Amino acid sequence: MILTEEAKEKFLLVGIGEQDGDDTEDSLEELAELVETAGGEAVGAIVQKRERVHPGTYVGKGKVEEIREIIWETKADGIVCDDELTPAQLRNLAELLNVKIMDRTLVILDIFAMRASTSEGKIQVELAQLKYRASRLTGMGKSMSRLGGGIGTRGPGEKKLEMDRRLIGSRISQLKRELEEVRRHREITRGQRMKNKIPVAAIVGYTNAGKSTLLNTLTDAEVLEENMLFATLDPTTRLLELSAKQRILLTDTVGFIRKLPHHLIEAFRSTLEEAKYADYIIHVVDASNPQADKQMHIVYETLRSLGVEDKKIVTLFNKQDIRTEQEPLHDFQADYALNVSAKYGDGLDDLRHVLSELLRDDKILIERTIPYQDAGIIQLVRKQGELLEESYEAEGIYIRAYVPMEVYGRLT
Repeated sequence: MILTEEAKEKFLLVGIGEQDGDDTEDSLEELAELVETAGGEAVGAIVQKRERVHPGTYVGKGKVEEIREIIWETKADGIVCDDELTPAQLRNLAELLNVKIMDRTLVILDIFAMRASTSEGKIQVELAQLKYRASRLTGMGKSMSRLGGGIGTRGPGEKKLEMDRRLIGSRISQLKRELEEVRRHREITRGQRMKNKIPVAAIVGYTNAGKSTLLNTLTDAEVLEENMLFATLDPTTRLLELSAKQRILLTDTVGFIRKLPHHLIEAFRSTLEEAKYADYIIHVVDASNPQADKQMHIVYETLRSLGVEDKKIVTLFNKQDIRTEQEPLHDFQADYALNVSAKYGDGLDDLRHVLSELLRDDKILIERTIPYQDAGIIQLVRKQGELLEESYEAEGIYIRAYVPMEVYGRLT
């Protein structure tokens, strides 16, 4: 029996450290994970300290020569730069090094193309890819004029690499129309949720923090969960029964990451905005990751860029089962913070209790005896409120319940 294994593409990672103490090293470690997720292998990393990125070649001319030598030593198939390259940088590096040149954005787009499974996800990814490539048709040089394989070539590019700007522009317009239909459908779905008066909590967090695991453990959603970056792209909404009288919808969202490409944010805006229209935010943090504080900062920055403000936030410091650090983590922007293990269910009863309290915060506790001729109002209390007690007395129906303000107005 002959065993065959597809050879992994090898890449040298290149980053720019613009000041001492920045997170370039951490960013390159994450880039290595991204390359691995895309099916490649990082064979080395090189960082140049510069005041600013070189406009023509990303790194300085001397560093380009050093990169050429390392490529020869490691037999690398190409390089991946940690920042988005301009068309000129892309073209110049390709001519100087004569290997595949990619940037962080292209690797992330490639992973998204690999992960997209629904029609909405595929439209969003293709739109982001085409916008990225449209601005780089001249910069891609020879790689755009021949069939290729490996990382950076998945998605629409494989169908016809020699699309000119006019064809790409036409395809982008078509995808935008399709995405607008999807956006309208999503708005109708949101409107239906609001009409049903069921509160919504959006699960957000850095990629691979455990969002899908949390949703699966709480609701048996059967969402794919793997220990990798961007395992799931498509948002999933499931109903969580907190008690016989309390319900809340949980919506999983796309994971965030440092330097998330703006083309992706724009294309996935309707999906990411699930957090904007939610009543509450559940922020999942990988407490076992040494970069947990920085990852929290990136999540909040992304939420602010999406206009997500003034929401009650519950932060879950997840993966306590594998955490080795003894120092406690803090999130001063959250209203509640809990230590949990979504995989094993530890601490999730506390989460249910917090969600129950949040649902009651916006309601008023009433005790009323409803005349029998007005008994229909009790059905409204059951639907929109939380009916705690109900008993039939001689003068009417006694109820004790938490009700929203609009129902309270009808009872007074």
